[in-house]
Amino acid sequence: MAALEKWVTAGTAEPFYVRKKFRIGKEIEKGVARVCGLGQFIFYINGKKVGDHELDPGWTNYRKLIQYVTFDVTDYLRPGENALGAEVGNGWFIKTDQYYTFKFPEFMPPNPNGYKPFGKYLVFALELKILYKDGSMDIISADETFRKKAHPVVMSNVYGSEIIDGRLRQKGWSGAGFDDSCWEQVLAVPENEAPEGKLEEQFQPPVKVIHTYEGRFLHKTGSREIYDFGQNMSGILEAEACGQKGDMLKFYPAEKLTADGDADQYAKGWVNVDSCITFILGEDGEWENFRMKFTYFAGRYMAVEKVYTETEPLLRSIKAHAVSSAWKTDGTFTCDDKRYEQIYDLVEKAVEANMVSVHTDCPAIERFAWQEPNHLMAPSIMYMKDGRKLWEKFLLDMRTDQHTVEDYFYDFEGNKIWPGTGLMPSQCPCYMPNVMPVPGMGSFYDIIAWGSTCILGVWWHYQFYGDIRIIQENYEAGMRYLDHLKTKMTAEGFISHGLGDWGNPEGELLRENIETVFLYADTITLKKFADILGRADDAGKLEVFAARVRQNYNEKLLIWDTEKNMWCYRAWDHPEKIFITQASQALPLYWGMVPEEKTEDVVKAFRMSLEEKQAFIAGEVGLPYVIQAARRYGMNDLTAQFILNKTHPSYYAFVMDGETTLGEYWEKNPRSHCHDMMGHITEWYYNGIAGIIPEEPGFKKVKISPYLPPSVKEFSCSYSSVSGRISVHVKELQEEVVLEIEIPENMGYEVETGSLKQRGKPVNSRIEFRR
Repeated sequence: MAALEKWVTAGTAEPFYVRKKFRIGKEIEKGVARVCGLGQFIFYINGKKVGDHELDPGWTNYRKLIQYVTFDVTDYLRPGENALGAEVGNGWFIKTDQYYTFKFPEFMPPNPNGYKPFGKYLVFALELKILYKDGSMDIISADETFRKKAHPVVMSNVYGSEIIDGRLRQKGWSGAGFDDSCWEQVLAVPENEAPEGKLEEQFQPPVKVIHTYEGRFLHKTGSREIYDFGQNMSGILEAEACGQKGDMLKFYPAEKLTADGDADQYAKGWVNVDSCITFILGEDGEWENFRMKFTYFAGRYMAVEKVYTETEPLLRSIKAHAVSSAWKTDGTFTCDDKRYEQIYDLVEKAVEANMVSVHTDCPAIERFAWQEPNHLMAPSIMYMKDGRKLWEKFLLDMRTDQHTVEDYFYDFEGNKIWPGTGLMPSQCPCYMPNVMPVPGMGSFYDIIAWGSTCILGVWWHYQFYGDIRIIQENYEAGMRYLDHLKTKMTAEGFISHGLGDWGNPEGELLRENIETVFLYADTITLKKFADILGRADDAGKLEVFAARVRQNYNEKLLIWDTEKNMWCYRAWDHPEKIFITQASQALPLYWGMVPEEKTEDVVKAFRMSLEEKQAFIAGEVGLPYVIQAARRYGMNDLTAQFILNKTHPSYYAFVMDGETTLGEYWEKNPRSHCHDMMGHITEWYYNGIAGIIPEEPGFKKVKISPYLPPSVKEFSCSYSSVSGRISVHVKELQEEVVLEIEIPENMGYEVETGSLKQRGKPVNSRIEFRR
């Protein structure tokens, strides 16, 4: 590792090439390279890009944690002359603000704790070990024998803008035969200027190209040509152009079009996302290939402007390479009502676009690693995608950024403030900490439904993958977070400083109701962890505290409605009347806070709240619990009805709007058109429709309880669990309903067909066991 801790630089904050020639005189057994370039790098040996990754390394808090990437390079090396090299660009390490870069909107107070670069210049580190068949070994590390050159990417912006100057290209630069005599010697980075973070191997799935979309020419509007890739995405643009040296092609990505057909970069009620990718031609009359290197654009459409002096440059083969870390699929769902498949695709594509080593909230606008979907969306994503290593990375980022007693920020007067030990920032890694509460809106930095991922996200990982190590690694962080939450409790015993049911279409956030349930959920989940780890003393204390929170919650919020003759949970922030929301009933039902003798009444109140609105009136925090409480208590038909409504709030309404990814809020033309934060419905596809429910961690035992929505006569669903593949196929025939199940022979199981029998036909069940 010592060799990898030697950093070199071009002495610049702009992208650069770095390379070295070396000779191999023996027969090669194996070659392994450990590489890091900050903020992003692409590695080459003998003229070939090594591997199929994009945007290495993963985004982290570089002051505390830096990831390097290990490559097996055996097949890239050869006897004789060799060359290795890298392209290094900005990323988050030194953020560039040319073109669009995120700024907090005017309704928020000025942020005294904005982004700070992680170094003076971009840096590169390498350790190449070459093992020979005679047992000897050579080690090449980054030092002053490397040479550097300015890169044709003269500007790279983490929010998707890039300027690529073809006149600066170094053709064949990564090959052994390239003449680098005009290149300059790199600079060794002094120890006191080296990146601060601890070096650890990148272990999460790398960002890869998962699909390539050809741009389809739509029309011209003014001087712009408009292309449609047919899919909203996080993408890398590639195109070929021919013209005169110095001519420019400027590409403007967008998630939607204006009324007159132009690329619309305005994020509703927020800001103009004026991202721009610029190609500057470097040859006269030659076709040139251009491809983004160190960032990705967000959108579906591309407007192209051509800037030239004489002859208009030509453009051909415009492509968008969709990129994601969520490229391994674990689950599939198909059915004969294509509306269900369209909804599923909206969510899946939004998930893919928001997974780029961190789980972002929207590729076009923020690109922040907000943490709340990492438990609220965890089961939905883990059914669809392999989330095992992704969640390990998300949880590592949380542990890395959890506050210690030394962590401080500045207030508006420039004074130091200490938010508190144990606090989990709502974004991890957090590049722009907005620690000042927003007047009238609550905290955007210390939010219980966000920080709770360090506990509840661990629980979902354990449920899906059955690995106790995830609990062992995160238990202490969770306990420290709970201690922090206790300091935030009000005199009435509530948590009220966060965002409540964020995204609620009627603006009913009910902070005290919602956030205090998470205090209880965190406590009882930690109690389960303590039991699993054999921490009896902790378990006893946690059980006592959970009981106190539950008792106080019910004493103050669970009331008798004399008008409706039932028990229900009132809203703490509506003291003048009995006011309920879907989330305020669903969360305590889901987490087992309701006294047994009053559960039937609260279920009745919950059903009434659904039937009254004839839609899901819940934000991203309440929605998964609303959907799952409806499933548990026999209201699947309401879910099936609500998701197909043609007007918002509804999943199918996004399909009717022409969207190809899920929107941020329940509305037409939302601020972001690519948010997965309310994609909780796919969990219901798997455990509600297919009825695949884990009864033991890691799906060692499952319950299969299928349901046929009214408009569906046949569906097929499969999930590749860590214990083996589970598949469920249901088909309604004229005389019977056929249920076909395939499970591993060593998996415990229970089959329940009560929901299928509601079709009024006998159920013919067949189970096949696979080795």
